[in-house]
Amino acid sequence: MKNRRMSALLLLAAASWGCSTDEEAHTAGVLTGTVSIDGSSTVFPITEAVAEEYRTDQPEVRITVGVSGTGGGFKKFIAGETDISNASRSIKTKELAHCAANGREFIELPVAYDGLAVVVNNANDFATEVTVEELRRIWAADSAAKKWSDIRPEWPDREFKLFAPGQDSGTFDYFTDEVNGESGNCRSDVTFSEDDNVLVRGVSGDKDGMGFFGLAYYVENQSKLNCLAIDAGVGPIIPSMETVENGSYAPLSRPLFIYVSTDSAKRPEVEDFVTFYLTEARTLAGEVGYVPFPEEIYNSLRKRFSSRVVGSESSKHGTVEELYL
Repeated sequence: MKNRRMSALLLLAAASWGCSTDEEAHTAGVLTGTVSIDGSSTVFPITEAVAEEYRTDQPEVRITVGVSGTGGGFKKFIAGETDISNASRSIKTKELAHCAANGREFIELPVAYDGLAVVVNNANDFATEVTVEELRRIWAADSAAKKWSDIRPEWPDREFKLFAPGQDSGTFDYFTDEVNGESGNCRSDVTFSEDDNVLVRGVSGDKDGMGFFGLAYYVENQSKLNCLAIDAGVGPIIPSMETVENGSYAPLSRPLFIYVSTDSAKRPEVEDFVTFYLTEARTLAGEVGYVPFPEEIYNSLRKRFSSRVVGSESSKHGTVEELYL
């Protein structure tokens, strides 16, 4: 990968030799500056993987990747504090309104598919699958269920302990919307954290623990956790690269996004980094546990970025292929 990038940079430099000084030719291939990124903890692994590769290629560019949740990331992005916002859901209507009020234009770029894993402690030998309705009875704000036996009589007469992403998290928004029927609809007796590693430790440290987060975090910690199959009416389906890609793992599959400020994209280091991201995402997404799009989607997204197509397509109903091809 680095050889491909270096060859492109050498060609760029060579093209400038006929009309530029040696110093200018060198500068054409070596970038400096800062790219600031914040937002979703779910999108963090793929963005950080891309950033690590890019740092090897362009060591003079400083890339920071923070984790404050999708909602927290959008707050910073709208305020002009970041160049790129990681998001595990599409931008909300109220966030679009705040962008407009602040003159903040963006290019919306989906980067990979993800599935939400619903997990229990690995000592749990009774819960292997669960229906969407049973998930609602466990997690909804109006739920009176406290014990496993409240969900199925044959399950133990012990209280379950719940762990969930923080309420600024896009994963929290998506799960509560799909399972409980309304974004933010969740019971209060839950341990919330924007750090998915805290959730992993919580569930793995309590024999009656249950939680949910991006599939990549389960894959990374599967020796400590059991993942439940989800039955949405057609039988229990385990999340995997295959079931997320073919859409059978429903309703807990979704695209992940980055949002790039159009003002920031005018800077060479940001433009180059985002182009690099869309070029390498297909390889790196799979390496860190996500489901990459077909290559033609990334080709279309690179054109979308280079043409500076602003605004959100994801607020419309449709698949990634329907909305971005």
